[in-house]
Amino acid sequence: MSESLASLIIRPLELTDQMEALRLLSLQQASYLAEARTIGFADIPPLRDTLASLRESPETFCGAFLGEELVGCIAYEREGGVLTICRMMVHPGSFRQGIAGALLRYLEEREPNARELQVSAVTTNTPAVRLYEKHGFAPVHSREIAPGLIMADYRRIVAE
Repeated sequence: MSESLASLIIRPLELTDQMEALRLLSLQQASYLAEARTIGFADIPPLRDTLASLRESPETFCGAFLGEELVGCIAYEREGGVLTICRMMVHPGSFRQGIAGALLRYLEEREPNARELQVSAVTTNTPAVRLYEKHGFAPVHSREIAPGLIMADYRRIVAE
């Protein structure tokens, strides 16, 4: 484990706290702008979020902190035993340091009774696709969401 990951703290975010919500919005903008550049498509729904829309989201947000800095976040919804990962964000300055993998492991520890994990990723977002495949997700369906842009749905069965 890298030294930075050893000091990584992951915990639920409290979006009623103004500073925490602002940190999340800032992280989300930076992360999804980097994704937009990677996939060549700028109309990514999280880029339209505001503080109000984040606070109104039904998702559970868990943030990864190095010291006081929010460097990553995973957001998910649970329906029965199925967890749907709605957002995965890492600050571009912290890419390829294992933060997204740590967030996935945290989610499994936080939700030990989940039997299935689901996530979607644009197929040209190679870092995201590699991350999910490395963690045991397999593609189950894909669809074109814009001309030439394919979104794949991935699933990982945790327990039968």
